[in-house]
Amino acid sequence: MTIGELIDIIQEEIPESSALEWDNVGLLVGGRGSQLHGVYLAVDATDAVIREAAQAGCELLLTHHPLIFGGCRRVTEDDIVGRRVIALIEHGMSLYAMHTSFDVERMGSLAAQRIGLKDPVTLDVTQPDNGGKGIGCVARIREASLAKVAAQAREAFAVSSVRVFGDADKPVRVLAVSPGSGKSEVAAALRAGADALITGDIDHHTGIDAAAAGLAVIDAGHYGVEYLYVEYMQQFLKEHAPRLSVVCEKKQEPFWQI
Repeated sequence: MTIGELIDIIQEEIPESSALEWDNVGLLVGGRGSQLHGVYLAVDATDAVIREAAQAGCELLLTHHPLIFGGCRRVTEDDIVGRRVIALIEHGMSLYAMHTSFDVERMGSLAAQRIGLKDPVTLDVTQPDNGGKGIGCVARIREASLAKVAAQAREAFAVSSVRVFGDADKPVRVLAVSPGSGKSEVAAALRAGADALITGDIDHHTGIDAAAAGLAVIDAGHYGVEYLYVEYMQQFLKEHAPRLSVVCEKKQEPFWQI
């Protein structure tokens, strides 16, 4: 199998065309014609991930987040992105990123399943002409306190802790979830009538203002919620490309707390 053949298989279910217009998904380093025997799955193309993928003998690194996102004006060892691109090339590895294409096609529903939402609908529709696909999900739940929902989120996404904006006793009847950085989805959650939003990367002002507007926020971490990508793609490759060797980044939050 070549890298291009695997990309074609992936795109049958998760097409690059589903990505939001500002995103940078697809084959970012390498070529489609290279032979493929091993794939390394990770959320981010960090220095450690690239090193581990090389040690595992993988020819392709499949990540959720794009390594090259903003403008890339030079590729040198003095630049973080540049040195990672150089490392990939030196080790003969290609990089394919599935960011908002995966978010739109899979991430929201996966997160909804993980937290136990029944009959969820899309939180923020980005593609009204394509089945109402978009970012995140929202659904009614059996009423529970915010504290209980936060504890369920911590357990469901297997994270060390969650940060919560809102009264612990606040009743939650409608719950929204938006994996990744959900600051921009606060307005959509309010429009949907959600009592609480599970997401990541919530800053101080966004959190307190959302709570003041009636929307509690449970910040389970950007990485913690989006590791769902690695788990899903591992199973996807097992089913669609069973001859490939697949290695997964060990789940480890990229920070520690005291």
